[in-house]
Amino acid sequence: MDYRELHQQIKDHGLYTCHYSKYYKEMVRYSFLFILFAYLLYSKWYMTSAMALGAFWQQIMFSAHDAGHRGITGNFVKDTLIGAFIADFCCGLSIGWWKSSHNVHHLITNMPEHDPDIQNVPIFSNSPTYMKSVLSSFYNFEYAWDNACEFLLPYQKYTYYPVMALARFNLYFLSWCHLMSPRAAQLGAASWTRPVEILFMACYWYLFGYCLVWSYLPNWPVRVGFVLISHTFTMLLHVQITLSHWGMPTADLGPTESFPQRQLRTTMDVDCPVWLDWLHGGLQFQAVHHLFPRVPRHNLRQAQTLVRAFCEKTQIRYQCYGFVEGNQVVLSRLEEIAKMVTTLVDCQLHMAETGESGLH
Repeated sequence: MDYRELHQQIKDHGLYTCHYSKYYKEMVRYSFLFILFAYLLYSKWYMTSAMALGAFWQQIMFSAHDAGHRGITGNFVKDTLIGAFIADFCCGLSIGWWKSSHNVHHLITNMPEHDPDIQNVPIFSNSPTYMKSVLSSFYNFEYAWDNACEFLLPYQKYTYYPVMALARFNLYFLSWCHLMSPRAAQLGAASWTRPVEILFMACYWYLFGYCLVWSYLPNWPVRVGFVLISHTFTMLLHVQITLSHWGMPTADLGPTESFPQRQLRTTMDVDCPVWLDWLHGGLQFQAVHHLFPRVPRHNLRQAQTLVRAFCEKTQIRYQCYGFVEGNQVVLSRLEEIAKMVTTLVDCQLHMAETGESGLH
């Protein structure tokens, strides 16, 4: 009842209304970054232009996120086309894949068997659940605990940032896997979205992959450097998104836990001054966003005040950390799981060598 009352307050304050003037300001920023990229590229400042392109990708994907949640126009067709233009055409990433996995993530946040956003073994694990084989209900794929997990996971605290720097390449792979899968073909009345996405992504790879990287850049060292720098520059977005959940609990408390309780237990907000909102895109308020996914991100800071009051009233913990502290929370969680893995491996080796299980 308190959550319903909070929802009514969100509506009464007009926080579901999208203020398009916010997008005008953002379009100025997007345009500036893209023009800066083009100018630096024309001036043959290749590596510097790669930074500008990476910053453009990082910033513009915030608007794709809004479109994926139907938070811009509220119309499925219009927002899908906006999202496909930004994500597929401008960035080479499937908005259909993102919506498919992200909607599930919102419903069952941080559940190891179901939430695709935390199913990253053998590279990462933020839950001891993965120390047994887990069948992903989303991918219909069994994440088996194997030698790769035992070798890689003890070092996940140290591989976190390097992998985040290269995470965009994995998103390319997942995007094409989605578009080539039956999941993308079985969309009923929305089946038109698949060919649109394939067309837009083909255009992206023609313009970025062929025209820019292959044809315009002068040699292989410059090509490799440009691709790596531009893609590494988007890591802030990857760190920010994982920050909100990877350090949070993954236990399933069952039907005794309400929807707002689960969302606030498994999600953290990132605290920052108002003048830095543009850098985080407003999505540093992930806990607020998870409570009301279709509230436009420009209104999330205002909604945060109402959520804080709701948490004080209901005695539900609201977890909000600074960016540096939030990173420490995630790294501590990764280190905790790594120590569990190391202990497990040591016990297995001991039992293999001595035949002693210690169970008597």
